[in-house]
Amino acid sequence: MILRRPTLADKEAVVDMIEEFEETQSTHNGGFWDIENFSYEDWLETSRNKEMGIGLLENRVPSIQFALFDESDRALGFLNLRLRLNEGLLNHAGHIGYSIRPSERGKGYAKESLRQGLQIAKKKNIKRALVTCSTENPASRAVILANGGVYEDVRNGTERYWIELE
Repeated sequence: MILRRPTLADKEAVVDMIEEFEETQSTHNGGFWDIENFSYEDWLETSRNKEMGIGLLENRVPSIQFALFDESDRALGFLNLRLRLNEGLLNHAGHIGYSIRPSERGKGYAKESLRQGLQIAKKKNIKRALVTCSTENPASRAVILANGGVYEDVRNGTERYWIELE
């Protein structure tokens, strides 16, 4: 499996995954889109702009959008790496959000996705990564703990874990 920035060539695989998230009305904390006005090409451009800090909405930070692919280039999930924290991210969302497509959950992909995302975060000079999950999400908690998460506290139903990257 490889975690990488999606490209134009990945359109069919990523759109198929987005459709699965939408059909199942499943949360997708690692990928963000407006399904009402969705254009893959615009989504890619917006993702590139967010990475460079171009056109960010108020209270947003630069971020990198990744997708996890298997050996056959099937899209398995999303991961979003925020390059710094603001107050909202510090209290709720953290540096990394991830989500695995519903039909592929429970196979270890989230653990591997987060592992690779943490390696990238380290290369981006993030020394300690904040990763969070809902108190109602034991699977995500297990993924964070498996990647070295150290529990700090709970804020408004969100468990907060720090992972040392040095």
